[in-house]
Amino acid sequence: MDAGVIALSIPIVAIIAGAAVKIAHLWAPPPRTADPDLTMKVEAMEQDLAALRQELAETQERLDFTERLLAKPPERGGSPGG
Repeated sequence: MDAGVIALSIPIVAIIAGAAVKIAHLWAPPPRTADPDLTMKVEAMEQDLAALRQELAETQERLDFTERLLAKPPERGGSPGG
């Protein structure tokens, strides 16, 4: 294809796509209001998830610390017979 045809067709396609999106928004049903009980349950689950993420982060820090301790060579100088 000629570069000029492509250059002219891109804005036309964009205009048609924009119009299609506007029409789809007009035809879409209005958003429903959220159920208060459902909203409370979701908020409680979000708080639980945040707490679990915090606990996981702390556990990962402890695991990293333990891995570093185990990776160290044993210290010399304990008992003379050992």
